[in-house]
Amino acid sequence: MDYQALQSLWFLLIAVLFTGFLFLEGFDYGVGILLPFVAKNDRERRLVINTIGPVWDGNEVWLLTAGGAMFAAFPNWYATLFSGFYLALFVILIALIVRGVAFEFRSKDNAPRWRALWDWAIFIGSALPALLWGVAFGNILRGVAIDGTMTYVGTFFDLLNPYSLVGGLVTLTLFILHGALFLEMKAGDTVQERAGQIARRFWLPVTLIAVVFVVLSAFETDILDNLNPANVLGLVAAVGGLLATGYFVFKAQFGRAFAGTALTIVGVVALIFGTLFPRVMPSSLGAEFNLTIYNASSSFYTLQVMTVIALTLVPIVLAYQAWTYWTFRKRLTSESHLEY
Repeated sequence: MDYQALQSLWFLLIAVLFTGFLFLEGFDYGVGILLPFVAKNDRERRLVINTIGPVWDGNEVWLLTAGGAMFAAFPNWYATLFSGFYLALFVILIALIVRGVAFEFRSKDNAPRWRALWDWAIFIGSALPALLWGVAFGNILRGVAIDGTMTYVGTFFDLLNPYSLVGGLVTLTLFILHGALFLEMKAGDTVQERAGQIARRFWLPVTLIAVVFVVLSAFETDILDNLNPANVLGLVAAVGGLLATGYFVFKAQFGRAFAGTALTIVGVVALIFGTLFPRVMPSSLGAEFNLTIYNASSSFYTLQVMTVIALTLVPIVLAYQAWTYWTFRKRLTSESHLEY
């Protein structure tokens, strides 16, 4: 493969890694957000946490891998993103740390106040990233203030614009719906019933917010000027997934509805990355300052070595994670052994 082909390949691979992360961690976040509301006693809350207990940390590996791939394949993209979005990403990191600690500490004491504290920590540690990832992607799609030195020259509050905040609401509500559908499939007893009710209630708000975001995108971004097969198919998949989710939710076919939200997430990522290509971070100060896969990438040799490593190790990681989900595939009920 020549240099440009490798640059395009790694842009695609990073898009795939973010797709896996948002799909898996999406229902993970959704379950954490729903924890205080879908469970009414400690036994039910333990049941809810156990639905994601064996897999939540494995799901986050996709984010670490995406960040590592970005650092190695497109170091200028990584440097501009993590310096410009430093405070927002720092908040996400703190939330994820608090969330991980809460999963481990909750069961260390039976006191109701102790467990309630960590339950709300799980809620906050799930809700903040679910919101802020949408804000981050909304800003990248819209374009941010990057100058000729590949430096973000805006402020943190510039990132909190109406368009990106709507993007945050899209991911927040979509992940809640995704998590509710996962709980309906994975949990038993009254938790299953409540999760199904939440899914029915959330489908319409998610759809309306998504429609608002798409309309705003036509005015706030250059998506209409960059139509291509990737983002058109992504939009079709996102819309079709949402419509299928609504249909199957009200037919009480929750497994198929979960597949619909999964398709929606895949479509949204394809829409974002398809619109960006070959850019990785558009500049609002002028197209000449855009970061692209060409001016932000590593050397040809680095990309070659990374490709060999990825083709060797990624299938192993995928096989292991698939085995984990297969091993813990059974529905949990009040009679199940609960760890948390």
